[in-house]
Amino acid sequence: MKLSPAKKMHKRLTRSTAVICVFLLFLSQESTVLADNLTAEERLESQRAMPVASNQVPNWPAGPIVGAESAILMEAETGTILYEKNIHQKEYPASTTKILTALIASERCSMDEIVTFSHDAVFDTPRDSSHIAMDVGQELTLEQCLNAILIRSANEVCFATAEHITGTTDWSVFADIMNERADELGCLNSHFANPNGLPDENHYTTAYDLAMIGRAFFANEMLCKITLTRRMEFPATDRLPQGKLEVNLMKIIPGGEYAYEYLVGCKTGYTDDARSCLVSCAEKDGMKLICVVMKDEAPYQYEDTISLFNYGFSNFEKIYVSQTDTKYNIDNGELFYSGNDIFGNSKPFLSLNKEDFIVLPRTASFEDTESVISYDTAGNSEAALITYSYHGVPIGSIRVDFAIDENDTYLFDTLPESSDISREEQAEKTSFIFVNVLRILLALAGIAVILFLILLVKAFLKNYAFAERNNRRTWRRNRRQRRRKSKWSGSNHYRDYD
Repeated sequence: MKLSPAKKMHKRLTRSTAVICVFLLFLSQESTVLADNLTAEERLESQRAMPVASNQVPNWPAGPIVGAESAILMEAETGTILYEKNIHQKEYPASTTKILTALIASERCSMDEIVTFSHDAVFDTPRDSSHIAMDVGQELTLEQCLNAILIRSANEVCFATAEHITGTTDWSVFADIMNERADELGCLNSHFANPNGLPDENHYTTAYDLAMIGRAFFANEMLCKITLTRRMEFPATDRLPQGKLEVNLMKIIPGGEYAYEYLVGCKTGYTDDARSCLVSCAEKDGMKLICVVMKDEAPYQYEDTISLFNYGFSNFEKIYVSQTDTKYNIDNGELFYSGNDIFGNSKPFLSLNKEDFIVLPRTASFEDTESVISYDTAGNSEAALITYSYHGVPIGSIRVDFAIDENDTYLFDTLPESSDISREEQAEKTSFIFVNVLRILLALAGIAVILFLILLVKAFLKNYAFAERNNRRTWRRNRRQRRRKSKWSGSNHYRDYD
């Protein structure tokens, strides 16, 4: 059947229109990708221009420029902040939320407990989010759940674990537990609404708060080990017929594209609003650092983290105050002074804790630090707590311990009797607080005797004065009586002469 010229023209126009539409759609998609890339670059440029607060501290090592909107580098044990950029700015944490979920689960549960997956846990998890395709009624041990949460960032496993802990499918109950635990860990500006970090306007935290959570998380050796595991493999069971095999996609772990040799543990996170986030921990030469970068752009979350770790390890060091050869003085007082035994030669009664340390820039001097002493201590074995700062930056605290045992060489480095080193030379090398208990007791006894003598003299004088007054009163009374008798006798004599 022949088509009329008009229909032929219409058919050609239709085909041309379709081709044009497909071409325009392709151009639209390409332009959208280009626009997204430009937006990411513009965002990075803007965020790199943001001020770094720690770079404003006098004599503080200048930190690197990072693309993250918020970033922090913290020494794990003292909490000393080595680098800070918008550390208290509220951000969406995405899957970095899961370090808190995993920490709570490890604290509240045994590893062999069985977690059963409910309908809500499975079907309330978005299919385009991270998951390991668990089905309703399937089971995992708690240990397997932690592996799925930390290695594969499985959102449905977070839901199931929260249900297991609370006994309810209402995840706000677990959110309350999260917020309570966050407060206990020192978080200041966080609110958690779910256990996995899926988008929610009421689910936010800060770089500082994530670092504080990280201090507890990275102190757990088991959790750290899980995050560095390359592969997760669960054998098939009656309640898990197909088993599970998943690969760790975090690129900073051993074997990854950005593998960092000193890494202790890590957890990534990403959503469209949160962008790329990373909380991690590394240890080198006995110093453990925690790094958090938030609202960064891939792959710079890895590059920025490594840059911050290298900055921290290169520019800072741990200082054990008990071992420093610098003389120690608290607020120019005489009581806590190293290098002088204020009551003469004696064994130390108090000492600075040898495990405690401060963190200082390598270019700084201990003499430049400032200290404040507090007697509000946590333990019965502690006499005081000395908190140090450097140009207003807290850098750690040192405990002043009571002597528990004179023979405890861990607390007290006393000299052997045969030592040729003088007490004065030993004082120059230690930071002990010396108190001669015997001399103090003798001094107190002497003061007590003097006070007793003073009171005795006062009592004697008082009694003497009282006796003197009584004698004078008696003499006056007797004199008045004699006068009366004399007058009466004179009067009778006069009458006899009448």
